[in-house]
Amino acid sequence: LSICFRTVEPLEYYRRFLKENCRPDGRELGEFRATTVNIGNGSITTADGSALVKLGNTTVICGIKAELAAPAVDSANKGYIVPNVELPSLCSTRFRSGPPGEEAQAASQFIADVIENSQIIAKEDLCIANGKLAWVLYCDIICLDYDGNILDASAFALLAALKNVQLPSVTINEETGLSEVNLKQKNPLIIRKHPVATSFAIFDDTLLIVDPTAEEEDLATGTVTIVTDDEDRLCSVHKPGGSPLTGAKLQDCITRAITRHKEVKKLIDKVIKSIKPK
Repeated sequence: LSICFRTVEPLEYYRRFLKENCRPDGRELGEFRATTVNIGNGSITTADGSALVKLGNTTVICGIKAELAAPAVDSANKGYIVPNVELPSLCSTRFRSGPPGEEAQAASQFIADVIENSQIIAKEDLCIANGKLAWVLYCDIICLDYDGNILDASAFALLAALKNVQLPSVTINEETGLSEVNLKQKNPLIIRKHPVATSFAIFDDTLLIVDPTAEEEDLATGTVTIVTDDEDRLCSVHKPGGSPLTGAKLQDCITRAITRHKEVKKLIDKVIKSIKPK
């Protein structure tokens, strides 16, 4: 009976759970799904850094490819970071093959904003020779299984993959003017900040639930994503329309996001420690 009710009246079905302060998957309103991260270890052998993140069933992989290029004329001392989020048809029936849809474009823009606002990497650090040579980091984030909250999973996968990147040392030969790459000497990227995204779905304009599934996102009257950094600073608030939030509710989201930041950071540190050569 409940499956039938869930199909015909999904919102009413959900409201019955929410009244009891829980959700159909057994979680409390403020509880995240089980979160796991695998860094490097040949997730993508052709990448310079990679990570696989799971948030419940939502599974995202991030591969980072580093290439050399000339810096832009107006920012001669900066490299580039080019993020791209893909939601292929294989990850969910809601996506079609072909050019990126609205949700994938919005997710790519969100990740670009996180990189910019948080200063996760200083683009100056990617410059090799002023006006001559810089690194370009292509960050491809691909969803393998979609079950809601793609933004949190994508931001997490990006951060974990960046922490896994090792770049060869590059010098420019004074005489020939050509770049020389030393693959034997590799250096990690300088990660200046650790931005973490925490997403909420808003139910019936007032109730906040954390880490929404795809079904919860569909039934929600709005969503909001808070991005915080190591110093508990707010990097960005992403709120694409929907129910307005009171100042108090927003503050509540920020407080919870700060707590979540500590959990995610701890998880990344633990995994990195375990893969470092002894």
